[in-house]
Amino acid sequence: MTARVTVLADTYLDSVVQLTGTRAMRAVEGVEWASAAMATAANLATLAELGFAPASWDGAGPGDLVLAVRARDEQTAGAAEDAGRAALFPAGADDPGHTHDDSPRTLAGALDRQPGSTVAVISVGGDYAALETTKALTAGLHVLLFSDNVSVAEEIELKAMATELGLLVMGPGAGTAMLDRTCLGFANVVGRAEERTGSVAVVAAAGTGAQEAASLLDRAGVGVRHVIGLGGRDLSAAVGGPMGRLAVRSLAADPDVQAILLVSKPPDPEVAAAVLAEAGDTPLVATLIGLDEAAGAHDPPGTIRSSTLEGGVAATLRLLGHEVPDTTTGLRARVEEAVRDLPADRRLVRGLFSGGTLCYESLVLLEAELGPVHSNTPLDAARGLPAPSGAHVCLDLGEEEFTRGRPHPMIDPEARVEHLRETGREDDVAVILLDVVLGHGAHPDPAAELGPVCADILHAGGPAIVVYVLGTEQDPQGFERQRAAFAGIGCVVAETAARASLAAAAIAARTPGIVERAL
Repeated sequence: MTARVTVLADTYLDSVVQLTGTRAMRAVEGVEWASAAMATAANLATLAELGFAPASWDGAGPGDLVLAVRARDEQTAGAAEDAGRAALFPAGADDPGHTHDDSPRTLAGALDRQPGSTVAVISVGGDYAALETTKALTAGLHVLLFSDNVSVAEEIELKAMATELGLLVMGPGAGTAMLDRTCLGFANVVGRAEERTGSVAVVAAAGTGAQEAASLLDRAGVGVRHVIGLGGRDLSAAVGGPMGRLAVRSLAADPDVQAILLVSKPPDPEVAAAVLAEAGDTPLVATLIGLDEAAGAHDPPGTIRSSTLEGGVAATLRLLGHEVPDTTTGLRARVEEAVRDLPADRRLVRGLFSGGTLCYESLVLLEAELGPVHSNTPLDAARGLPAPSGAHVCLDLGEEEFTRGRPHPMIDPEARVEHLRETGREDDVAVILLDVVLGHGAHPDPAAELGPVCADILHAGGPAIVVYVLGTEQDPQGFERQRAAFAGIGCVVAETAARASLAAAAIAARTPGIVERAL
């Protein structure tokens, strides 16, 4: 076995591009493990833990790119590195080991090349993110700040500046946005305006929550014009919701926007009220996951609340005069079939999620039906990990403890495949719950990676498997094709993320009627 590390000095690549390189290297036959990552302290510590020699990256820092490969021999390791470089630097562009092209290396250079730009997507190390965002705002650009590791103090300062300039800072850590139907980061492809009726804008402090809302609206035949990601802290008391207020105010002034759907995990109540007030006469639905649907003490008159993503979309459809699709059709029968031959001693739920917001919503719904659920992102700190024997567990596999040194599960299902195999062998688990996120940035064919493992588990008489596919038919992976692949091997395929969680609860509790709970 050969372990090989190459350092590309002064080469910063965005995390999505890094993951593309990682996937290309790991696809080479004979590769045991590979990663393309920045030489941060955490990433280098991971390499050391995996047995790579620290001397091979001596002197490397956060601005350097590291290609690490463990393969059966030196020739295979070299082939993997070549595959990684090809994915990271198409046609050799800007590869330190190949001929450079004349791509802009600064914001000013990019604006010279493309002077009509209105949005800057910033994905640099956290130490530099605030500076580059300031440059973009000064140049009159809205910002999608993909970078994380930006302090709360920096976020407050950047958003105060953006507010003065009337510009959006989406983030930090914002991976999803769509402006005038142009996708940025992880996003789903919605239908063309002339193929849809209505026009909704989504404002979200939750990435996969925004994707679920936009996809459900699109599948119901309603147009989605904008998706504005705020970053997870914008609606906190500390940050105060400056981008939430600006986004809602701007959208309310857009005559093409007929309704606004706000999506968030529980925000600060006063901040949320201030954001909601900006809608004025424009209909607004507030999907505040897990909170009481009764109007808050600070809510403006006419505010409609929902505690689930499906419920928020349904309320938006009603506002626009649309029929709300029945998301329970056939689901009870599929759950009854899954339960029929399940041994009585199988009673536990295991959720293996790639989407953090979908995991959070699932925790809310499962706890309402089954009682305490443990997680690496629990609703209550007392229900963290490790979980006691006999506990229900949901894991957000996109969290840092699961992604150190490896791709996010939306991009590469490998980490979930390992957990899926292990969970499938547990004899007290009744049901495994999976989300499968499609769209730009996601794996090109997740069913091809996850499906065979699901089939093995079901064929061996293991737990039932409930799958929810988040996406639209216009997504490159093909929404119906992905759903059909999972259904064809015997998985219970649900229409929404919420119904998938209820189906899992119904199987564990042997109570099929749970799937028809009002949302």
